[in-house]
Amino acid sequence: LLEKEAPETCKAFLSRMPIEGRVIHARWSGESVWFPMDPLGIDVPAENQTCHPSRGDLLYYPGGVSEKELLIPYGSAIFSSKVGMLQGNHFACVTEGLDKLPEMGRKVLWEGAQRIRMEKE
Repeated sequence: LLEKEAPETCKAFLSRMPIEGRVIHARWSGESVWFPMDPLGIDVPAENQTCHPSRGDLLYYPGGVSEKELLIPYGSAIFSSKVGMLQGNHFACVTEGLDKLPEMGRKVLWEGAQRIRMEKE
């Protein structure tokens, strides 16, 4: 977690753990999957925003021109939607199993939505 850079986003995610659902391929954002977040009601300000995440950088889009979502890049990505580029709160990084993300991305791309569970260790 990037608690110094995105404290409100980290706090909101931690308060809702575990988070479960399905990820689908992010067709506008390159090698990424996304998780719809509207049902969780996470309302946070813009903080530590980027549209150029690296593999394993978790971005939370707090809503606006598109729905709230969590972006999980598994390779080259630029965070976008059908209306253009988006800025997401970079609040966490995958540090273990980073080498497995491309396999996960390919599975979502070719086999469809996949289950995901995010929890605090």
